Amino acid sequence: MAVQPGFFDLSDRYEALSAARDPLELLAAVVDFEVFRSPLTAALRHSVRGKGGRAVRRGVMFKILVLQALYSLSDEATEFQIKDRLSFQRFLGLGLDGTVPDATTVWLFRERLVQARAIDRLFARFDAALKERGYLAMGGQIIDATVVPAPKQRNTEAEKAAIKEGRVPEDWNSAKVRQKDRDARWSIKYSKAKVREGADPKAAKSVDLAIPIFGYKNHIGIDKTHGLIRTWDASAASAHDGARLPVLISKDNTAPGVWADTAYRSKKNEAFLASGMFTSHIHQRHKPRRPLPERIARANTRRSTIRAQVEHVFAGQKHRMGLDVRTIGIARATIKIGMANLAYNFQRLAWLEGRTAPA
Repeated sequence: MAVQPGFFDLSDRYEALSAARDPLELLAAVVDFEVFRSPLTAALRHSVRGKGGRAVRRGVMFKILVLQALYSLSDEATEFQIKDRLSFQRFLGLGLDGTVPDATTVWLFRERLVQARAIDRLFARFDAALKERGYLAMGGQIIDATVVPAPKQRNTEAEKAAIKEGRVPEDWNSAKVRQKDRDARWSIKYSKAKVREGADPKAAKSVDLAIPIFGYKNHIGIDKTHGLIRTWDASAASAHDGARLPVLISKDNTAPGVWADTAYRSKKNEAFLASGMFTSHIHQRHKPRRPLPERIARANTRRSTIRAQVEHVFAGQKHRMGLDVRTIGIARATIKIGMANLAYNFQRLAWLEGRTAPA
């Protein structure tokens, strides 16, 4: 017969987790989740009682979305992992005999946040909390975007044409419409070819790679001093990066510098930055069939050393957090991407606090 663990057994296991530096315990120690109570209450005010929106469970449910963002978990996998992992239970404040929300409850809670378009308010509330703790947006801002993959759609040419025109294909019934993502788009990711050491300079040069990716884009702006995401936007993968620059520029940053790659350089964006008294450090592009002048190439290299900081954000989200979109539609993709940006800021804050903590 199985024996239920006693209080001291559970305490010993918690101590072992703490000794191993449980990252969720460190996260819970630096993030005050109470700051989200007000925006969650406002978003779920009209929720149906007992379906993911009860006041006593809002904090727990929100933390579950954080776990999903940190560990790239589906709703079903989340339910299993909470039941299986003691670190998850402690992070959520659930005892061994506590009720674990099932996958449907998690889905319903997230769906209500989607309907309320709550992710912007949640993100803004934490950014305000960061400033209250002294983490002001400083040093200028770095703007960039990355494609977040989504499941590829198997559509006919006629269906693709209808979707591009904003129409629902005529032969799709309501069930098929719910299963098809009509907002995600294809994009091309270009990867520079690497020249092997010792290669014959007269040999044919390697061709740059063009990789098609289907999904959405995560557009972000980080502050140069702390590396925290301060602004963000979500779009289809086909959206032009440069068109999002006015949305991503923050007026709260204490320094005027703006760094970005050549996709953001245009007369319109340069005029926008100048009108706002910002200093443009956007990369300059070379003219067709003409190499960059040496002074501009050196300036781009200097800019790259700063602009590269934003790549650490995307690497953390894609490699450690496994960011992708498994939902359907831009509204659900937006909360998925927004939660990933929020969870990244949680982790970044934990790192910043750990760096300044006494040994």
